[in-house]
Amino acid sequence: MDDSVKSLLQRLIRRIPSQLLKTTLEKWGRLTAEQQQSLDFTQSKWMLTENLLAMCEENECTLRHIAELEVTYIMDYPNQGMWYAYQLMDPEDDAHCVELIQFKEQFKTHLRELVRHVSIIIKKHTDEAAWIRIAWGDTYTRPSHMKPTYIVHYLQSPYVFVSNLTSKNKPLLSQALLLSTRYQAIKDANLSGRKLTAIRDLLMRQYQQVFPTKYPSPLAEENQSITNPQIEKEQDKNAANRLQLAREAFGDGTLPQLQSAVYKLETKFRDQTNKTMTARDEPFKCVVKFASTNLLESLRDCASSGFASAPVTPLLSSISLKGKNYFVITDNGPGAATQTRRSQN
Repeated sequence: MDDSVKSLLQRLIRRIPSQLLKTTLEKWGRLTAEQQQSLDFTQSKWMLTENLLAMCEENECTLRHIAELEVTYIMDYPNQGMWYAYQLMDPEDDAHCVELIQFKEQFKTHLRELVRHVSIIIKKHTDEAAWIRIAWGDTYTRPSHMKPTYIVHYLQSPYVFVSNLTSKNKPLLSQALLLSTRYQAIKDANLSGRKLTAIRDLLMRQYQQVFPTKYPSPLAEENQSITNPQIEKEQDKNAANRLQLAREAFGDGTLPQLQSAVYKLETKFRDQTNKTMTARDEPFKCVVKFASTNLLESLRDCASSGFASAPVTPLLSSISLKGKNYFVITDNGPGAATQTRRSQN
Protein backbone atom coordinates (compact mmCIF):
# COMPACT_ATOMS: atom_id res chain seq x y z
CA MET A 1 0.00 0.00 0.00
CA ASP A 2 1.19 3.50 -0.71
CA ASP A 3 1.28 6.28 1.88
CA SER A 4 -2.09 7.76 0.87
CA VAL A 5 -3.85 4.44 1.51
CA LYS A 6 -2.14 4.03 4.88
CA SER A 7 -2.92 7.60 5.92
CA LEU A 8 -6.62 7.25 5.07
CA LEU A 9 -6.91 3.93 6.90
CA GLN A 10 -5.12 5.26 9.99
CA ARG A 11 -7.35 8.32 10.08
CA LEU A 12 -10.48 6.23 9.64
CA ILE A 13 -9.63 3.69 12.35
CA ARG A 14 -8.94 6.51 14.81
CA ARG A 15 -12.31 7.98 13.92
CA ILE A 16 -14.42 4.83 14.40
CA PRO A 17 -15.19 4.00 18.06
CA SER A 18 -13.75 0.63 19.10
CA GLN A 19 -17.18 -0.77 19.99
CA LEU A 20 -18.41 -0.10 16.45
CA LEU A 21 -15.30 -1.18 14.57
CA LYS A 22 -16.00 -4.92 14.60
CA THR A 23 -19.46 -4.57 13.04
CA THR A 24 -18.20 -2.05 10.48
CA LEU A 25 -15.36 -4.34 9.36
CA GLU A 26 -17.76 -7.27 9.04
CA LYS A 27 -20.07 -5.23 6.79
CA TRP A 28 -17.08 -4.01 4.77
CA GLY A 29 -16.23 -7.61 3.86
CA ARG A 30 -12.60 -7.07 2.81
CA LEU A 31 -11.07 -9.17 5.58
CA THR A 32 -11.14 -12.97 5.63
CA ALA A 33 -12.99 -14.77 8.41
CA GLU A 34 -9.64 -15.80 9.93
CA GLN A 35 -8.35 -12.23 9.88
CA GLN A 36 -11.55 -10.92 11.43
CA GLN A 37 -11.40 -13.50 14.25
CA SER A 38 -7.74 -12.77 14.97
CA LEU A 39 -8.41 -9.11 15.74
CA ASP A 40 -8.47 -8.19 19.42
CA PHE A 41 -10.78 -5.18 19.79
CA THR A 42 -9.74 -4.69 23.41
CA GLN A 43 -6.28 -3.63 22.25
CA SER A 44 -5.24 -0.03 22.04
CA LYS A 45 -6.22 1.83 18.89
CA TRP A 46 -2.53 2.02 17.92
CA MET A 47 -2.06 -1.78 18.06
CA LEU A 48 -5.37 -2.39 16.33
CA THR A 49 -4.45 0.03 13.55
CA GLU A 50 -1.08 -1.66 13.02
CA ASN A 51 -2.73 -5.08 12.74
CA LEU A 52 -5.33 -3.78 10.28
CA LEU A 53 -2.65 -2.10 8.18
CA ALA A 54 -0.80 -5.41 7.90
CA MET A 55 -3.97 -7.28 6.93
CA CYS A 56 -5.01 -4.68 4.34
CA GLU A 57 -1.53 -4.75 2.85
CA GLU A 58 -1.68 -8.54 2.69
CA ASN A 59 -5.05 -8.30 0.94
CA GLU A 60 -3.74 -5.62 -1.45
CA CYS A 61 -6.42 -3.14 -0.48
CA THR A 62 -6.56 -0.03 -2.63
CA LEU A 63 -7.51 3.55 -1.84
CA ARG A 64 -11.01 2.85 -3.15
CA HIS A 65 -11.37 -0.13 -0.80
CA ILE A 66 -10.55 2.05 2.21
CA ALA A 67 -12.98 4.71 0.95
CA GLU A 68 -15.66 2.00 0.83
CA LEU A 69 -14.91 1.22 4.48
CA GLU A 70 -15.59 4.86 5.30
CA VAL A 71 -18.86 4.79 3.37
CA THR A 72 -19.91 1.66 5.29
CA TYR A 73 -19.35 3.44 8.59
CA ILE A 74 -20.93 6.78 7.62
CA MET A 75 -24.07 5.10 6.25
CA ASP A 76 -24.73 3.51 9.65
CA TYR A 77 -23.56 6.48 11.71
CA PRO A 78 -24.19 9.62 9.63
CA ASN A 79 -24.15 12.20 12.44
CA GLN A 80 -20.50 13.08 11.85
CA GLY A 81 -20.87 16.64 10.58
CA MET A 82 -23.36 19.27 9.44
CA TRP A 83 -25.95 18.23 6.85
CA TYR A 84 -27.71 20.69 4.53
CA ALA A 85 -30.97 19.99 2.71
CA TYR A 86 -31.70 20.94 -0.90
CA GLN A 87 -34.82 20.56 -3.02
CA LEU A 88 -34.90 19.64 -6.71
CA MET A 89 -37.35 21.71 -8.73
CA ASP A 90 -39.28 21.48 -12.02
CA PRO A 91 -39.12 17.74 -12.80
CA GLU A 92 -39.21 16.52 -16.37
CA ASP A 93 -41.86 14.01 -17.39
CA ASP A 94 -39.63 10.98 -16.79
CA ALA A 95 -38.07 12.17 -13.50
CA HIS A 96 -40.10 9.69 -11.45
CA CYS A 97 -38.84 6.80 -13.59
CA VAL A 98 -35.13 7.21 -12.77
CA GLU A 99 -33.81 4.04 -11.10
CA LEU A 100 -30.61 3.54 -9.11
CA ILE A 101 -28.55 1.90 -11.86
CA GLN A 102 -29.48 4.61 -14.36
CA PHE A 103 -28.81 7.32 -11.78
CA LYS A 104 -25.38 5.91 -10.89
CA GLU A 105 -24.23 5.69 -14.48
CA GLN A 106 -25.44 9.14 -15.47
CA PHE A 107 -24.24 10.88 -12.32
CA LYS A 108 -20.72 9.48 -12.68
CA THR A 109 -20.65 10.28 -16.40
CA HIS A 110 -21.83 13.89 -16.00
CA LEU A 111 -19.58 14.68 -13.04
CA ARG A 112 -16.50 13.25 -14.74
CA GLU A 113 -17.23 15.42 -17.75
CA LEU A 114 -17.07 18.44 -15.43
CA VAL A 115 -14.12 17.38 -13.25
CA ARG A 116 -11.12 15.60 -14.68
CA HIS A 117 -9.91 14.03 -11.43
CA VAL A 118 -12.72 12.85 -9.17
CA SER A 119 -13.43 9.66 -7.19
CA ILE A 120 -17.08 8.62 -6.87
CA ILE A 121 -18.63 5.83 -4.81
CA ILE A 122 -22.40 5.27 -4.88
CA LYS A 123 -24.16 2.73 -2.67
CA LYS A 124 -27.78 1.94 -1.92
CA HIS A 125 -28.91 2.07 1.69
CA THR A 126 -31.49 -0.27 3.20
CA ASP A 127 -33.99 2.62 3.24
CA GLU A 128 -33.66 2.96 -0.56
CA ALA A 129 -31.50 6.09 -0.39
CA ALA A 130 -28.57 6.54 -2.77
CA TRP A 131 -25.42 7.43 -0.81
CA ILE A 132 -22.70 9.21 -2.75
CA ARG A 133 -19.12 9.82 -1.62
CA ILE A 134 -17.08 12.24 -3.74
CA ALA A 135 -13.37 12.89 -3.33
CA TRP A 136 -12.65 16.04 -5.34
CA GLY A 137 -9.64 16.84 -7.46
CA ASP A 138 -9.24 19.18 -10.41
CA THR A 139 -7.44 19.42 -13.71
CA TYR A 140 -3.98 19.01 -12.20
CA THR A 141 -4.39 17.38 -8.77
CA ARG A 142 -5.55 13.93 -7.70
CA PRO A 143 -8.73 13.56 -5.61
CA SER A 144 -8.30 14.31 -1.91
CA HIS A 145 -9.89 11.53 0.14
CA MET A 146 -9.31 13.25 3.45
CA LYS A 147 -12.28 15.65 3.09
CA PRO A 148 -14.88 13.94 0.89
CA THR A 149 -18.37 15.26 0.19
CA TYR A 150 -21.31 13.06 1.13
CA ILE A 151 -24.68 13.24 -0.63
CA VAL A 152 -27.86 11.35 0.24
CA HIS A 153 -30.66 11.30 -2.30
CA TYR A 154 -33.98 9.48 -2.15
CA LEU A 155 -34.63 8.77 -5.83
CA GLN A 156 -38.41 8.95 -5.63
CA SER A 157 -38.32 12.31 -3.86
CA PRO A 158 -37.01 15.78 -4.78
CA TYR A 159 -34.79 16.01 -1.69
CA VAL A 160 -31.00 15.90 -1.44
CA PHE A 161 -28.91 16.06 1.74
CA VAL A 162 -25.29 17.18 1.52
CA SER A 163 -22.37 17.28 3.94
CA ASN A 164 -18.95 18.92 3.56
CA LEU A 165 -19.47 20.66 0.21
CA THR A 166 -17.33 23.67 -0.68
CA SER A 167 -18.65 26.66 -2.63
CA LYS A 168 -16.16 25.81 -5.39
CA ASN A 169 -17.67 22.37 -5.98
CA LYS A 170 -21.31 23.26 -5.35
CA PRO A 171 -22.11 24.27 -8.99
CA LEU A 172 -20.47 21.07 -10.28
CA LEU A 173 -22.49 18.85 -7.96
CA SER A 174 -25.71 20.73 -8.73
CA GLN A 175 -25.28 20.31 -12.47
CA ALA A 176 -24.49 16.59 -12.19
CA LEU A 177 -27.52 16.04 -9.93
CA LEU A 178 -29.91 17.89 -12.24
CA LEU A 179 -28.77 16.01 -15.33
CA SER A 180 -28.96 12.60 -13.66
CA THR A 181 -32.30 13.11 -11.86
CA ARG A 182 -34.20 14.84 -14.70
CA TYR A 183 -34.89 18.03 -12.77
CA GLN A 184 -34.27 21.55 -14.05
CA ALA A 185 -33.37 23.48 -10.88
CA ILE A 186 -32.18 23.00 -7.33
CA LYS A 187 -32.65 25.31 -4.34
CA ASP A 188 -31.53 25.55 -0.74
CA ALA A 189 -34.27 24.14 1.51
CA ASN A 190 -33.09 26.34 4.43
CA LEU A 191 -32.83 23.30 6.69
CA SER A 192 -29.65 21.99 8.31
CA GLY A 193 -28.52 19.99 11.31
CA ARG A 194 -26.08 17.43 12.62
CA LYS A 195 -28.68 14.66 12.73
CA LEU A 196 -29.38 13.54 9.17
CA THR A 197 -32.44 11.51 10.17
CA ALA A 198 -33.95 14.52 11.95
CA ILE A 199 -33.80 16.93 9.00
CA ARG A 200 -34.85 14.13 6.64
CA ASP A 201 -37.92 13.25 8.74
CA LEU A 202 -38.85 16.92 9.13
CA LEU A 203 -38.50 17.78 5.44
CA MET A 204 -40.13 14.57 4.16
CA ARG A 205 -42.88 14.66 6.82
CA GLN A 206 -41.89 11.27 8.22
CA TYR A 207 -43.35 11.88 11.66
CA GLN A 208 -46.83 11.99 13.15
CA GLN A 209 -48.52 15.24 12.21
CA VAL A 210 -51.71 16.62 13.72
CA PHE A 211 -54.09 18.66 11.63
CA PRO A 212 -56.49 21.32 12.99
CA THR A 213 -59.61 19.76 14.48
CA LYS A 214 -61.79 20.09 17.55
CA TYR A 215 -60.61 17.97 20.42
CA PRO A 216 -63.21 15.17 20.85
CA SER A 217 -63.04 15.21 24.65
CA PRO A 218 -61.07 16.98 27.37
CA LEU A 219 -57.92 15.33 28.70
CA ALA A 220 -57.95 13.79 32.15
CA GLU A 221 -55.83 15.78 34.62
CA GLU A 222 -53.31 13.82 36.68
CA ASN A 223 -53.86 16.08 39.66
CA GLN A 224 -57.09 14.91 41.31
CA SER A 225 -56.90 17.28 44.30
CA ILE A 226 -59.31 19.79 42.73
CA THR A 227 -62.84 19.17 43.99
CA ASN A 228 -64.80 22.00 42.37
CA PRO A 229 -66.41 20.45 39.24
CA GLN A 230 -66.63 23.77 37.39
CA ILE A 231 -62.95 24.61 37.99
CA GLU A 232 -61.90 21.09 37.07
CA LYS A 233 -63.93 21.22 33.85
CA GLU A 234 -62.48 24.59 32.85
CA GLN A 235 -58.89 23.48 33.55
CA ASP A 236 -59.40 20.27 31.56
CA LYS A 237 -60.74 22.29 28.66
CA ASN A 238 -57.83 24.74 28.73
CA ALA A 239 -55.22 21.98 29.00
CA ALA A 240 -56.79 20.06 26.14
CA ASN A 241 -56.89 23.17 23.99
CA ARG A 242 -53.22 23.99 24.68
CA LEU A 243 -52.15 20.43 23.90
CA GLN A 244 -54.15 20.36 20.67
CA LEU A 245 -52.64 23.64 19.47
CA ALA A 246 -49.14 22.47 20.39
CA ARG A 247 -49.63 19.22 18.47
CA GLU A 248 -50.99 21.07 15.45
CA ALA A 249 -47.94 23.33 15.43
CA PHE A 250 -45.18 20.79 16.01
CA GLY A 251 -46.59 17.28 15.54
CA ASP A 252 -47.40 14.37 17.81
CA GLY A 253 -45.49 11.40 19.20
CA THR A 254 -41.73 11.24 18.73
CA LEU A 255 -40.49 14.34 16.88
CA PRO A 256 -37.38 14.77 14.69
CA GLN A 257 -34.41 15.75 16.88
CA LEU A 258 -33.78 19.14 15.34
CA GLN A 259 -31.18 20.97 17.40
CA SER A 260 -31.48 24.61 16.34
CA ALA A 261 -33.43 27.27 14.46
CA VAL A 262 -32.01 30.59 13.26
CA TYR A 263 -33.91 33.81 12.55
CA LYS A 264 -32.09 36.60 10.76
CA LEU A 265 -33.81 39.96 11.24
CA GLU A 266 -33.57 42.66 8.59
CA THR A 267 -36.35 44.98 9.71
CA LYS A 268 -37.03 48.62 10.47
CA PHE A 269 -36.21 49.54 14.07
CA ARG A 270 -39.44 50.59 15.83
CA ASP A 271 -39.16 52.30 19.19
CA GLN A 272 -40.49 55.84 19.60
CA THR A 273 -38.34 56.30 22.70
CA ASN A 274 -35.18 55.79 20.62
CA LYS A 275 -35.35 58.47 17.91
CA THR A 276 -31.78 57.83 16.74
CA MET A 277 -32.36 54.19 15.80
CA THR A 278 -35.91 54.66 14.55
CA ALA A 279 -34.87 57.43 12.14
CA ARG A 280 -32.24 55.28 10.43
CA ASP A 281 -32.93 54.33 6.83
CA GLU A 282 -30.86 51.16 7.04
CA PRO A 283 -32.65 48.03 8.29
CA PHE A 284 -31.96 46.84 11.79
CA LYS A 285 -30.04 43.55 11.56
CA CYS A 286 -29.56 40.87 14.16
CA VAL A 287 -29.65 37.09 14.48
CA VAL A 288 -31.74 35.10 16.97
CA LYS A 289 -30.95 31.43 17.51
CA PHE A 290 -32.96 28.83 19.43
CA ALA A 291 -31.01 25.72 20.44
CA SER A 292 -31.90 22.52 22.28
CA THR A 293 -31.13 18.82 22.20
CA ASN A 294 -34.63 18.46 20.71
CA LEU A 295 -35.99 21.86 19.76
CA LEU A 296 -39.40 20.75 18.48
CA GLU A 297 -40.03 18.72 21.64
CA SER A 298 -39.03 21.69 23.80
CA LEU A 299 -41.29 24.12 21.92
CA ARG A 300 -44.22 21.70 22.03
CA ASP A 301 -43.81 21.23 25.78
CA CYS A 302 -43.67 24.99 26.34
CA ALA A 303 -46.91 25.51 24.40
CA SER A 304 -48.80 22.57 25.92
CA SER A 305 -47.78 23.40 29.50
CA GLY A 306 -48.72 27.06 29.21
CA PHE A 307 -45.21 28.49 29.47
CA ALA A 308 -45.66 29.86 25.94
CA SER A 309 -48.79 31.46 24.55
CA ALA A 310 -51.17 29.55 22.30
CA PRO A 311 -51.84 29.53 19.41
CA VAL A 312 -48.15 29.30 18.60
CA THR A 313 -46.66 32.18 16.63
CA PRO A 314 -46.11 31.37 12.93
CA LEU A 315 -42.42 32.18 13.36
CA LEU A 316 -42.04 29.05 15.48
CA SER A 317 -44.70 26.80 13.94
CA SER A 318 -43.14 27.38 10.50
CA ILE A 319 -40.22 25.14 11.53
CA SER A 320 -42.36 22.04 11.23
CA LEU A 321 -45.06 23.33 8.88
CA LYS A 322 -42.54 24.49 6.26
CA GLY A 323 -39.72 22.07 7.07
CA LYS A 324 -37.14 24.83 7.60
CA ASN A 325 -34.92 26.03 10.42
CA TYR A 326 -33.39 29.12 8.82
CA PHE A 327 -35.54 32.20 8.27
CA VAL A 328 -34.97 35.80 7.20
CA ILE A 329 -37.47 38.25 8.66
CA THR A 330 -38.03 41.35 6.53
CA ASP A 331 -40.46 44.25 6.30
CA ASN A 332 -43.12 43.66 3.66
CA GLY A 333 -43.71 47.35 3.28
CA PRO A 334 -44.64 50.46 5.31
CA GLY A 335 -46.51 49.35 8.39
CA ALA A 336 -46.77 45.76 7.20
CA ALA A 337 -46.11 42.70 9.29
CA THR A 338 -42.86 40.79 9.00
CA GLN A 339 -42.57 37.87 6.67
CA THR A 340 -40.20 34.97 6.14
CA ARG A 341 -38.37 34.47 2.90
CA ARG A 342 -35.76 32.12 1.51
CA SER A 343 -32.15 33.09 2.14
CA GLN A 344 -29.96 33.82 -0.84
CA ASN A 345 -26.68 31.97 -1.27
